[in-house]
Amino acid sequence: MIEIAHLTKRYGPARVLDDVSFTAEPGRVTGFLGPNGAGKSTTLRVLCGLATASSGTATVAGRRLRGVPNPGRTVGVLLDASAQHAGRSGREVLALSTRLMGLPSSRVAACLDRVGLTAAEADSRTRTYSLGMRQRLGLAHALLGEPQVLVLDEPANGLDPTGIRWMRDLLRSFADDGGTVLLSSHLLREVEVIADDLVLIGRGRVLAKGTAQDLLSAPGAEVRSLDDGTLARTLIAGGNDVRPLADGGLSTSASAEDVGRHALDAGVVLTELRPTRTAGLEDLFFALTAGSDRDEVTA
Repeated sequence: MIEIAHLTKRYGPARVLDDVSFTAEPGRVTGFLGPNGAGKSTTLRVLCGLATASSGTATVAGRRLRGVPNPGRTVGVLLDASAQHAGRSGREVLALSTRLMGLPSSRVAACLDRVGLTAAEADSRTRTYSLGMRQRLGLAHALLGEPQVLVLDEPANGLDPTGIRWMRDLLRSFADDGGTVLLSSHLLREVEVIADDLVLIGRGRVLAKGTAQDLLSAPGAEVRSLDDGTLARTLIAGGNDVRPLADGGLSTSASAEDVGRHALDAGVVLTELRPTRTAGLEDLFFALTAGSDRDEVTA
């Protein structure tokens, strides 16, 4: 399990992370989302021991990775697929890591096969790799130590649709076998398909967290009437949130049953009434991060 607890990170006067807390559970894929500059990469770097928190903790299985003697056997990390020695072949990159981690050499072929790199590709210098091939090699490296936890930053970048589906199936299988996956990605539709849990951050703060099912459900109702103004005032007076819909009518936090009661009391004729459509991840993302999007500089 990954646990981020009250994590704060400052760079001089700038607070990049502000009391960030969440968990990523075994057997589940946790989508970690936010606009550029939200603090996602900083959180992952602190978790992986590449940066030091100003306060708070980031642990895997109850331990900080800096204190784990052979961290690659505990957590597989892919933060930057381009960070590979250009003069080495993919096979050499993995072979060197097996020696450093004390792994059998057979792990190299097993991981290359698992990520779909051919023998010819594995023996080519990584400078010749496409971004998609680099992603596959990076994931092979993350899987090398047979970890129970994966921490991945934009692992699907450069993959074609077939490759993205392959990545999705691999991560789903890893989680279904009891592994923990923390996945940061801008590919919202892919995250929506695979994630069991979601954490959204903006400007260094957690904006929402919970199961995907809970966060993407949309309580309330959408309604159209012959007098939307009167209906809106009646609903607001009853303590409900109300906003106009772009194509006419109202969206409200009130249930469809409550809308009907308020309309009856106000003498308003309804022309359409239905439960609010289930929200998509893209809608949730933009609703929560509006005003917090900025170019990523230190995060």
